[in-house]
Amino acid sequence: MASSVEREGAREEVVSVELPALAGWKKKKVLARFEGFPVKNYSKLDAIATELHSLKIVSPMGQLLDKVERYFTKIKGEVDAMERTKDEESKKFQSHNIDFDFHILIRIKEAMVDVSSSCMELALQERREAKASGKKEPGPKSDSRTKGCAKLLWKAFQFAFRVYSFAGGHDDRADKLTRELAHEIENDPHHQ
Repeated sequence: MASSVEREGAREEVVSVELPALAGWKKKKVLARFEGFPVKNYSKLDAIATELHSLKIVSPMGQLLDKVERYFTKIKGEVDAMERTKDEESKKFQSHNIDFDFHILIRIKEAMVDVSSSCMELALQERREAKASGKKEPGPKSDSRTKGCAKLLWKAFQFAFRVYSFAGGHDDRADKLTRELAHEIENDPHHQ
């Protein structure tokens, strides 16, 4: 069903579609579209949250951290832009009797904290493996690997701080891992 609505001199098209209730849903969902409704933005934000939840955190840590940092920089801009206009957009939606859930922004931040925590865990795991192999086979190759792991620890720590600033805090897991990471960095003989 489609109809046009005149409001304050602006013509808006309102489309409402009734979708059948899915198993476990009590209500039928209604999709409304009008000028400025950010379905595209919401879909993009939902895709970001899904991508973050499905991201595989695997070795090698250096390449993974570079990829995750680039993605973080990209999504941070989009989330920050949406947060800047959130109050204004919310009022606009409410004036049209549309409840828009901005909880997606919190989901993205929580997912980013999880990704950061997983990166810290992997960095610490690679560090432990480098230490163990250095004890088994001492030499310049193991020293080089240990120094590389020390740099990755520092890089993972810096990334965790950026995520902390973006998300407005850490959960217990991230807080524990950040402390462990800081302890490893401070006790590293290669730390300058």
